[in-house]
Amino acid sequence: MQNKLKEIQNIIFDLGGVIINLDPQLTIQEFNKLSKFPFEEIYTQAQQDELFNQFDKGQISDFDFFSTLRKRIGYEGQEIDLLKAWNAMLLDVPEERLDMLVEMKQRYNTFLLSNTCEPHITAFEHHLYLDHGVKNFNDYFNKVYYSCRMGMRKPDKEIFEKVLKENNLNPEETVFIDDSVQHVKGAGECGINAYLLPKNMEVETLLKELKLL
Repeated sequence: MQNKLKEIQNIIFDLGGVIINLDPQLTIQEFNKLSKFPFEEIYTQAQQDELFNQFDKGQISDFDFFSTLRKRIGYEGQEIDLLKAWNAMLLDVPEERLDMLVEMKQRYNTFLLSNTCEPHITAFEHHLYLDHGVKNFNDYFNKVYYSCRMGMRKPDKEIFEKVLKENNLNPEETVFIDDSVQHVKGAGECGINAYLLPKNMEVETLLKELKLL
């Protein structure tokens, strides 16, 4: 592994579950409080209904997403409660992870590639500012990529190919780290050195194991 990675120049990081602490189960629990519809039937970390894929790709508006979701789960209450439930999965960003990103950017070309939607971006940028006085992640990476602003999402090969092409990256010189198996597989199919971040492992620990830090 060490020999294989000695020429690495670029690192692409996932966001949720890698940089931001994330618990999709909290969102499932909150939606299950709002209605009798079992939310896990349409949304889990491993698989989700096409509605969420469309939202991740920015193909439908916030209004259409929440209106469709309301009908799907049979909810008749306030929209703010739907938004709170949807954002419940987003937790904190530890200071030491931000410090790690600063160090990694000094050593490599670093990129952020996240499947996300505008309400989530608004929410985690708000918390980033409250907790760390930072408006967004732009200063921590050479470039930030959010699926909803690209019109594509992981694990589709096109999103990885776009990041590689736009930044003139050699996939053999590039590492991708994500906490979802299907995304790691998609990156690997593009020739990228793709690694799954095991549950409960710090990304810094994985980087040290890969001799990248």
